[in-house]
Amino acid sequence: MRSVVPALVLGCQIFAQVAPQQSPYKAYLADRTAWNQQHYTKTEAYIPMRDGKKLFTVIFTPKDQAKSYPILLNRTPYGQDDGKGGSGYGKGNAVPFMATIREACIAEDGFILVGQDARGRFMSAERDFEDVRPIRSNPKAGDIDESTDTYDTIEWLLKNTPGNNGKVGLYGQSYDGFYAASGMVRHHPALKATILSAPVTDWWDGDDIHRNGAIRLAQTFFFYAYLVQPQPHPVETASDQEPTTPDGYTFFLNLGPLSKSGLKMGMDPTNFWNEIVRHPNRDAFGKVRDLRPHMKDLKTAVLTVGGWFDNENLFGSLNIYQAIRTQNPGVQASAVFGPWVHGNWRAQVVKRPGYPGGDELEVFRFGHRLSQDFQEKVELPFLRHHLKDDSVPVITGAMAFRTGANSWHTFPAWPPKDIKPTQIYFQDQGRLGFQPSSMGREDSFVSDPRHPIPYTQSISFDYYQPYMVEDQRFAATRPDVVVYRTEPLTEDLTIAGSVKADLWVATTGTDADWVVKVIDVWPDDAKAPEGAAATVPLGGYQQLVRGDIMRGKYRHSLEKPEPFVPGKPTQVAFDMLDCFHTFKKGHRLMVQVQSSWFPLFDRNPQTFMNIMEAEPGQFRKATHTIFRTKEWPSRIVLPVMQAIPGEK
Repeated sequence: MRSVVPALVLGCQIFAQVAPQQSPYKAYLADRTAWNQQHYTKTEAYIPMRDGKKLFTVIFTPKDQAKSYPILLNRTPYGQDDGKGGSGYGKGNAVPFMATIREACIAEDGFILVGQDARGRFMSAERDFEDVRPIRSNPKAGDIDESTDTYDTIEWLLKNTPGNNGKVGLYGQSYDGFYAASGMVRHHPALKATILSAPVTDWWDGDDIHRNGAIRLAQTFFFYAYLVQPQPHPVETASDQEPTTPDGYTFFLNLGPLSKSGLKMGMDPTNFWNEIVRHPNRDAFGKVRDLRPHMKDLKTAVLTVGGWFDNENLFGSLNIYQAIRTQNPGVQASAVFGPWVHGNWRAQVVKRPGYPGGDELEVFRFGHRLSQDFQEKVELPFLRHHLKDDSVPVITGAMAFRTGANSWHTFPAWPPKDIKPTQIYFQDQGRLGFQPSSMGREDSFVSDPRHPIPYTQSISFDYYQPYMVEDQRFAATRPDVVVYRTEPLTEDLTIAGSVKADLWVATTGTDADWVVKVIDVWPDDAKAPEGAAATVPLGGYQQLVRGDIMRGKYRHSLEKPEPFVPGKPTQVAFDMLDCFHTFKKGHRLMVQVQSSWFPLFDRNPQTFMNIMEAEPGQFRKATHTIFRTKEWPSRIVLPVMQAIPGEK
């Protein structure tokens, strides 16, 4: 009999209700190599696809063949490792996973664990790799995509892997999540469960590469220039480069035109970075790589996982969950959103230097064993329920962590229904209020792209993940950042869903970026919680809750950019990514508006043009104006939650 936990169960009580009896994973963590060699048999195979190509696959089969086991498949472009940062190829490397609680539970619980190099990568390299390979809508005989490769792999595994119980689960995180999501499309009857953790969903809309038309520069360039280079032949290890400087701000400021950056860095001509440069708008090349239209007629249960502080793929988590839920009535589509940066829902037992743990971020401690509880009591039961024993309890609906209050909540779906869109207006003298300004006019500032506003105080080449909660006082003091704030709140204010920025602006140029940041200002006498890192005083801390960018020329369409008319009041409205946060009584709500966020996003020359081709001399100062009148009322629209489930 199917056992589920109903929605609207409050907070950490949910963990007590969904937790099955867990195996003692400490034995696995004590010596993974010895444990796996004792309990698993490793084999390597080249699995044939329908077009004749063969994909390298690693299979770990439990030695105890008195039972049958489900197959758990991960397809990846990142190769197989030994859990210690080394090569996972060869019979002697018998460690299928890294040291996480989740993977210890999975290993000890008993699954056939399969890892496959995606087409064109590592030992599957046959000169046919394609980044985010498009799904074929009507494939002909012999046509391939990642969904057909997944189908053919599952079919082969069922026929050639002894001891399987006929059920298969897919899982993947980030880019692996793209492969897992693609694998659901050409649905194999044996596929019963899929876990999508921060899946790459649409690089041209909101995932790793673009956001509202702006390039995620530090992240994307680092990925393609230093981590992912084309592979002309099979390899066991990637020949990655390392940046020549840790100072990304200066490096990217001196990089020059993006159209010439690949050549400057010695990139292979087939590197996907060059495709990004060649397609600045969301044209057919980008549209065909959007997974959302293909999330139809699914037969597998899906658990989508996302992090509120995930700079890379929160867009993917939110949007693929919505696409699956709305386009597949009757399919169990559940979701978990926690206070995690990218990948921290599966934080390692032993933290890596400089990498946050799963229950804290910078000076903030969330008060729970977030990653461990999620892995043990939500993720593993999902797999057990759908692949082994459907009497194991699982959650349905959406489970979300409320930052600011540090509590878990579940809902029938995300976002919650009990939301009241609440307008909060920019007013005179830097104030925020719930009524339009009666006497305000405008605020102006000079934006100089030769001196862009940094997104973080930290020195970082790639991108600094904890910037998502970083103290914004360093930006508030700049003359090119406009700041608005409320008086101290007289009661808690909770938002759940997407904040909408609705600006009326003008510029002396013909293009401009608009960055809006929603900030929780802590009281001046606030103290860091016991045990938290005291690197920054919390008194007066300006905690970033959500920030987003709109490249002005894309304000109406990502496909057809439009210039600004210099000096003309123009509306720029856009939705930010979702959040679930409580501004506590005594805190203030702050909004900062600026026109650069560098090098998290590339610079705008503030002239209407193909920015990819902009030469250094074409980046020019411009004066930007934010209107706050009754006719042109700049504001944000908050998704205010009327009542918190379980609270009076």
